[in-house]
Amino acid sequence: MTSQPNPSKTANGDPGTGLHAGLKNRHLSMIAIGGVIGAGLFVGSSSGIATAGPGILLSYALVGTLVVLVMRMLGEMSAANPTSGSFSAHADRALGRWAGFSIGWLYWFFWVVVLAVEATAGAAILEGWIPAVPQWAWALIVMVVLTATNLVSVGSYGEFEFWFAGIKVVAIAAFIVVGGLAVFGVLPGVDSDKAGLSNLTEQGGFLPHGPGAVLTGVLLVVFSFMGSEIATLAAGESEDPQRAVTKSTNSIIWRIGVFYLGSILVVVSLLPWNDPSIKEDGSYVAALDSLGIAHAGQIMNFIVLTSVLSCLNSGLYTASRMAFSLSQRGDAPKAFSRTTANGVPRVAILVSVVFGFVAVFFNYKFPDSVFLFLVNSSGAVALFVWLVICFSQLRMRKIIQAEAPEKLVVKMWLYPYLTWAAAALIVFVLGYMLTDTEHDGRETVLLSLMVAAIVLVIAVVRQKLGAGAPAAVQPGAPAERAEDADEVSVG
Repeated sequence: MTSQPNPSKTANGDPGTGLHAGLKNRHLSMIAIGGVIGAGLFVGSSSGIATAGPGILLSYALVGTLVVLVMRMLGEMSAANPTSGSFSAHADRALGRWAGFSIGWLYWFFWVVVLAVEATAGAAILEGWIPAVPQWAWALIVMVVLTATNLVSVGSYGEFEFWFAGIKVVAIAAFIVVGGLAVFGVLPGVDSDKAGLSNLTEQGGFLPHGPGAVLTGVLLVVFSFMGSEIATLAAGESEDPQRAVTKSTNSIIWRIGVFYLGSILVVVSLLPWNDPSIKEDGSYVAALDSLGIAHAGQIMNFIVLTSVLSCLNSGLYTASRMAFSLSQRGDAPKAFSRTTANGVPRVAILVSVVFGFVAVFFNYKFPDSVFLFLVNSSGAVALFVWLVICFSQLRMRKIIQAEAPEKLVVKMWLYPYLTWAAAALIVFVLGYMLTDTEHDGRETVLLSLMVAAIVLVIAVVRQKLGAGAPAAVQPGAPAERAEDADEVSVG
């Protein structure tokens, strides 16, 4: 049997034909680079530094290594079969219908909640600049503008994301260069008594709170890495999906090394880890202040706002494409997979944003009850997604090797040993979170497991009843499942 055509290649512009190849290579490159730089890096790193001291570098390195391994697995599967459903579509085929359904809807739920979190964060910054407009109005404006952007075409999403991500990349690169010069005493006007590599070992040593703090730091930083997988979802709408996936997968190491480890190293070298300003002002604002840069707080607010808008833009895109893929596989209403003449899944976008608006309303009306439940119950989804990717890759490697070995253009290193090691590390992190009561880790895992269990029960019941089987496979939909491997070839 011939290979399934990519919807982005076969769509001809008529309504309902599928997604279009509207993303240029420069869009995908910047989405891949910017995808690992979330607002969590700028906002959340201060608590990690306070918890682990300079040892937070080990926390970032540990999580970064895990993300590199998981992205390598995902890259292997996505290069062989680029699809808008990414890991959900791979799980659907490798592990069974229940797995694709469950992880797809959990991921959609995660991003819908993220829309509310980011819209509220962005609105708070904008209200600080223009107080005459209330915060709820700013949240509404931001959501409406980015919804309109996504509704126009995938190219408009890519163009917005190109510039959002570009600002983040330029800002953090400039921070690393200027901060590095200050650390090594090249930049004039910097307090040499404070800045220097000696900050890594003074003030109680590299691990002032002991080795255990590194694991606690992992819990605090792991969620700032969510989003690195977006490039594999977007690749299905690019000019050359296989090339896009291969490029983004191969560059993940230096992206994490430079933007995460590099910038955090600069922060903890510019200032002692226990400097009060890190906790009061935020790690990056405190670092900019120490360099004597005027209006450091407002500069960082602008960068954080850019990161928030980028996250909102990508979150809406990602949620809608996951809903589109679920619909193609018969696991969501058929309307979700209908596209406009521009190849945009309009209904999937509008439904996703409606739930985002509902979550925003809960944030303003019931911030300490309903919204807190939503945030905590979606908090561990990132780890669930990574775990499913591990188990999917273990099976998919065998399927691809049997059917179309030439499609293994990206290969997981030391298969299957590193895959199992990554899965074990994820399980360990989840288990360690159950012991964490100080940072709500235990509550997050338990609530997330509860929601996952509900979705899983629905998936199993649907499968038992034979519901959701698509009558006809649309272009690009993963028709071939593991149980059909003997009858259907992807080659």
